[in-house]
Amino acid sequence: MRPPAPPRPLRDLPPPAGVTLLPDGSGADVSIFADDAEAVEVCLFETGDDSGESERRVALSERAHGFWFGRLPGVGEGQRYGVRVHGPWDPERGWRHNPAKLLLDPYARGIEGRVTWRPEVFGHSVGPTLVGDARLRDERDSAPYVPRGVVLGDGFDWAGDRPLHHPLTDSVLYETHVRNLTRRLPGVPAHLRGTYAGLAHEATLEHLTRLGVTAVELLPVHAFTSEPALVQRGLTNHWGYNTLGFFAPHAGYAHASDPQGVLDEVKTMVRELHRAGVEVILDVVYNHTAELGGHDGPTLAWRGLDARTYYRLDERGHDIDVTGCGNTLDLRHPVVARMVLDSLRYWVQEVHVDGFRFDLAVALARGRNDDYDMDHPFLVALRTDPVLSRVKNVAEPWDVGMHGWRTGQFPPPFSEWNDRYRDTVRSFWLTDVAAQAHAGHGVQDLATRLAGSQDLFGARDRGPIASVNYVTAHDGFTAHDLVAYDHKHNGPNGEGNRDGSGHNLSWNHGVEGPTRDEEVLTRRRRSLRNLLGTLLVSTGVPMLNAGDELGRTQRGNNNAYCQDNEISWFDWELAPWQEDLLATTGFLTRLRREHRVLRQRTFFQGRPVADDGAQDVAWYGADGSAMTDGAWGDPGTRTLQLLLDGTWLGEESVLLVLHGGAQDTTLTLPRPPAGASYRLVWDSAWERPGDPQDVAADLREQVTATSLRVYLTAR
Repeated sequence: MRPPAPPRPLRDLPPPAGVTLLPDGSGADVSIFADDAEAVEVCLFETGDDSGESERRVALSERAHGFWFGRLPGVGEGQRYGVRVHGPWDPERGWRHNPAKLLLDPYARGIEGRVTWRPEVFGHSVGPTLVGDARLRDERDSAPYVPRGVVLGDGFDWAGDRPLHHPLTDSVLYETHVRNLTRRLPGVPAHLRGTYAGLAHEATLEHLTRLGVTAVELLPVHAFTSEPALVQRGLTNHWGYNTLGFFAPHAGYAHASDPQGVLDEVKTMVRELHRAGVEVILDVVYNHTAELGGHDGPTLAWRGLDARTYYRLDERGHDIDVTGCGNTLDLRHPVVARMVLDSLRYWVQEVHVDGFRFDLAVALARGRNDDYDMDHPFLVALRTDPVLSRVKNVAEPWDVGMHGWRTGQFPPPFSEWNDRYRDTVRSFWLTDVAAQAHAGHGVQDLATRLAGSQDLFGARDRGPIASVNYVTAHDGFTAHDLVAYDHKHNGPNGEGNRDGSGHNLSWNHGVEGPTRDEEVLTRRRRSLRNLLGTLLVSTGVPMLNAGDELGRTQRGNNNAYCQDNEISWFDWELAPWQEDLLATTGFLTRLRREHRVLRQRTFFQGRPVADDGAQDVAWYGADGSAMTDGAWGDPGTRTLQLLLDGTWLGEESVLLVLHGGAQDTTLTLPRPPAGASYRLVWDSAWERPGDPQDVAADLREQVTATSLRVYLTAR
């Protein structure tokens, strides 16, 4: 029976969305947005010793501005609950209310249980129950097959924890997965491996500090679920881009067994990472939800509350999909934008995270005509919010909708993943002269990327810190596989190798996959060092794909989103070459940290910095003379030298030599700043960092094929 309509509101405004415990401990306020509903009930669940689970339904007695709210006496920490909504059922108009379906509160801070994929979790009839119209309302109760929200407290001993606020110029980001990093790490106790607690363990912190990273960028830790198709194949959504709750941490990554313990474990992880000098950036998915499959998808939360508000729908009530996942959250609506902003503030203020990487960020900023709008109200709110405008915000500047690629078009102070950097660096080191000639350009684009991508980020005073440089990420080949495979090998995903990108700009060096050919292995290792070295000496904010410093392989799988196994987990039994690579990466991050000229906040201006007319940046060819217009555009140009004059900063100058030719060569270094000489401090031809080497007076150097060198000046 439908509850009676609520009386006139007792309060002018609803309380904060979700469940808010009263200060005097007498109960809680609850507030749920369901604008088109006719009645809303909060369902309180209790578990007895012998009687199983009981459900008590409480009709919310007040309504204002689309929110249904009321007071729940006696409700306290640990209370398990859900929501049922009564209202019209007309899918063609976006009305999908079905009180038979237990819904999660979008603001639930704890989530207990998981989704069991049965017909009952769909609001409409599906599968064997289908009779006539596929969108008939299904009257079966979904409660046995869906999670419950859990009321949590805010108490936690932060022991004086404060934000680190590392400048972006000093930052080295480390994109990683909570589970993958420590699932096999020997120094972490077995029961903590693959958990938030494992990430905070001293053995993990020792690796991060040895490596020299300043922030971990964690793949999604919001509560999520696996898609039915994956479950049917015996797999899981391992990456977590399938959000079930924007406020609750994913319980599957916790050693703790109860929702309050899960949240406390996450807070402990953040606190301990901060103590080690490492910030925490969360990869967040606000562009779509776990109610996949469009209008025929499951009814778990938002769809059953108010599909017309939460999702982009067309005139037929069908989802407008610019995410590739069947639905798109509609941040044009103030309630949806507020939910996202509330979630972000919660993670900053209550969990102390230091920033966010926004998955498919263009989808968050599509306006009334579905076009990307850099002045979208959500972006304006994010940029002006006194809390959120002070943290690190990184956009993945694309989605899969029309005109969805927007690299360089986000407003300040956003930084962005720079896919142009990725592709240019891969192309230079992993393609031959013929391929470069076909591309129709020489090293000019490479120079632009090395210098911070001013063509993309030069407007609106954004500077090089707007460019998050990367050569690999979670999505695609690892660096090891980039130099060992020409083709993806995604068979274990069960999709006939159709998933994952086929455009990888990779090179197997003559043999596909594993080999014992020492010559091939030597060239692969040098290419690995070229990629990592270029990344860590480029202007901008470098992001390492975790495990690349170990030469980690995914066996050629470039879309391991469903592989919670040895394909994704780091193997910490390192061969000597892997130990060498780890030492090399640590050396390069230290080199970057010690030389400000590699960490510029503004673009190089070519301005004079000395009486002899020396400039802060200068480009040279293989003969040591300045680059000419013809050399810049010549596809045959495979050697580039970049001199970064550090004298105006009161430090050593840095000379970078990038030789992409297939043969060893002799080149001439440019004349160093007045009174200085060069020392070779790193060569990608070295298996591990070596001692500095002085350069002969004639400045002529023998350089290995496809190699990168770093020189410093000495006086």
